[in-house]
Amino acid sequence: MEDSAIIDLFLSRSENALRETQSKYDSYLYKIAFNILGSHEDSSECVNDTYYKAWESIPPNRPKKLSAYLGTIVRNTAITLFRQHNTASRADSQYALSLEELGDCVSDVNRTDESADLDFLSKCISDYLRTLPSESRNIFMCRYYFNDSISDIASAFGATEAKIKSSLFRTRNGLKQHLTNQGYDL
Repeated sequence: MEDSAIIDLFLSRSENALRETQSKYDSYLYKIAFNILGSHEDSSECVNDTYYKAWESIPPNRPKKLSAYLGTIVRNTAITLFRQHNTASRADSQYALSLEELGDCVSDVNRTDESADLDFLSKCISDYLRTLPSESRNIFMCRYYFNDSISDIASAFGATEAKIKSSLFRTRNGLKQHLTNQGYDL
């Protein structure tokens, strides 16, 4: 079923919206949650919470791209759960690994209470990513937004893990330089 038809089902408050959404996006949402949490049980809980949040937020929202809308909800839900349950058993999740990798570029993003600083940082990162070739940008997004493993990214791009690591290293270094040039205090 097309996304626009699923959104129409949400808008008309038809329970078929949830069935169709689950049918189309369950594995996509589960993968995002699992990459962050590293737990099957927690990931399933996040996906279910995502369906509930989508039901509650459509309407009044009418997402332009349902996959991105749902992906954002599940990602934020999973990150919140990760922070609530951040224990040694979660330390090997892809989310924890990707945060560690980005640590040299963006030191302790949570150190500020001012949302303006986070908005500035977000804009700087977005501006930098727009300057990258699409493959480098997509690799970066797979790793640091979707929290995909290096091996999964290599497989998806038909590349070696070494090439993916190298691309990410160059992109992180470029991002660090860009943030410094924009006046972001690292």
